[in-house]
Amino acid sequence: MLRTHLCAQLNENHIGENVELAGWCNTYRDHGGVVFIDLRDKSGLIQLVCDPTSPAYNLASSVRDEYVLIAKGVVRARGEGLQNPKLKTGKIEIVVNELIIENQSKTPPISIGDENIGEDLKLKYRYLDLRSKKSFDTFKTRSDIYKIIRDTFHALDFIEVETPILTKATPEGARDYLIPSRVHDGEFFALPQSPQIFKQLLMVSGFDRYFQIAKCFRDEDLRADRQPEFSQIDVEMSFCNQEDVMQVAEQLIKNIFASKNIDVKIPFRRMDYMEAMEKYGSDKPDLRFDMPLIEISDLMQDSSNEIFKNIALDTKKNRFKALVVKNGDNFFSRKTLSEAEEFVRKFGAQGLAYLQIKEEGPKGPLTKFISEKNLPLILERLNTQVGDIVFFGAGAKQVVWDYMGRLRLKIAQDLNLIQSNIYEFLWVVDFPMFEKNDGKISALHHPFTMPKDIDNPDIESIKSIAYDVVLNGVELGGGSIRIHKQETQAKVFELLGITKEEANDKFGFLLEALRFGAPPHGGFAIGLDRLIMLLTQANSIRDVIAFPKTQKATCPLTSAPSSVNEEQLRELHIRLRNIK
Repeated sequence: MLRTHLCAQLNENHIGENVELAGWCNTYRDHGGVVFIDLRDKSGLIQLVCDPTSPAYNLASSVRDEYVLIAKGVVRARGEGLQNPKLKTGKIEIVVNELIIENQSKTPPISIGDENIGEDLKLKYRYLDLRSKKSFDTFKTRSDIYKIIRDTFHALDFIEVETPILTKATPEGARDYLIPSRVHDGEFFALPQSPQIFKQLLMVSGFDRYFQIAKCFRDEDLRADRQPEFSQIDVEMSFCNQEDVMQVAEQLIKNIFASKNIDVKIPFRRMDYMEAMEKYGSDKPDLRFDMPLIEISDLMQDSSNEIFKNIALDTKKNRFKALVVKNGDNFFSRKTLSEAEEFVRKFGAQGLAYLQIKEEGPKGPLTKFISEKNLPLILERLNTQVGDIVFFGAGAKQVVWDYMGRLRLKIAQDLNLIQSNIYEFLWVVDFPMFEKNDGKISALHHPFTMPKDIDNPDIESIKSIAYDVVLNGVELGGGSIRIHKQETQAKVFELLGITKEEANDKFGFLLEALRFGAPPHGGFAIGLDRLIMLLTQANSIRDVIAFPKTQKATCPLTSAPSSVNEEQLRELHIRLRNIK
């Protein structure tokens, strides 16, 4: 071995011992003829000392940042007043008697551990960025979580099975990454958006309990918590109901968070999808603070404003929501009120009405449109007090839910109402089976989700046995009980407008499998990268992936994606068009 210890393994108990260490020069200092080097490895830092009497002194004088060093020396206590309480090894140092420069380094283009590096530069030199202690600790946590996942599922009698990466393109909501086949002219593989169909086939195969840490791929627009390739904890069970699946997911999450000494209470709270949307404007509500949306349509139906009145009268399509900000009146100036209105307009609001609760009574542009008899009833329902401010949203329900839910979060962040050290887990259940966009019906989750009442003539009222697990306003993952009968699956395809021919073309192998005694089954998937991001309090999902892509789905390190030569394209039967 080139070393006897890791740097930060040493302490006062090793004083007087001869040790051999290896690592990188974190910093170099020459103080009056004595050279100090902070040596860094994955465990942390330790100070090396070379004075002019040391045979290593001349060589030490030539060391610079990020040189790879091997050092031999004796552990000694630092002098009085020279200890560094910020370092784990701050009470000791190594008096070097032999030093090897194993490898030199160019001047690094980024400073190791610098949090203010621009993202493109950070990702271009990702191998340098990863040298920081913070990065190492993040990926050590990730490695530990992999073990916890496997230990948890093995204890629960699950088996780990890998499913294909090269598969068939299927319509699952996002765009597929397509891979042209060299052997089959004009045909394509797709990278899996999830192992959904294969894990269902494993249940048909009688595997009973399956799990996998699966790579998934989606060609979609990115943001802080999305990547074109990501990992998910993928699970499927046979002969189970929704509660069985939830209990497994809760135990897994509890075990993972216990690794950070966070005690997660189970079972998690349950909330119906419609309750989440009506009260919080989101199917992934942040419950670390209260501030619910309150419906007042019934009290606005006699409004003197015809627009407000018509909105309030159509309660099937529309909503009239109020958001009370306790003691918020002093925070909102004319400027911040204008900023709040500008914010909601970006999400479809026509404006943002408000009431300020003053000593002399409610004040604001909405007062003149509320009837004299209903104004006190509205204030009573909202339980307002002097110093509060109330915001109102009115219009199509999906639009109102969205912008009022976003406003709720923005105000909570602006007023510092959210406690970062609280972990509020939630199951959102009873999702609609279908949603309508531009008159077209699509599956809200995916077309293999079990509907609760498939024969309901009101398609938009059909609910599904689907569930999402939410943490602090972030969707960790979700799942459903699956359709295990061929006739039910065919009915869902019919409602989605998928013809028998298209269904057989896209999913024929699954439909065929369901004819051979498929058991009732269900499962879930949890976004592993997102979970680790929350657990380590990282700023972005990119911080917990070793070599991530940018928000434009590019890799500055390898310059991917890149062009390929004509010969490779010919082998794949591809010709590029000139796009001007």
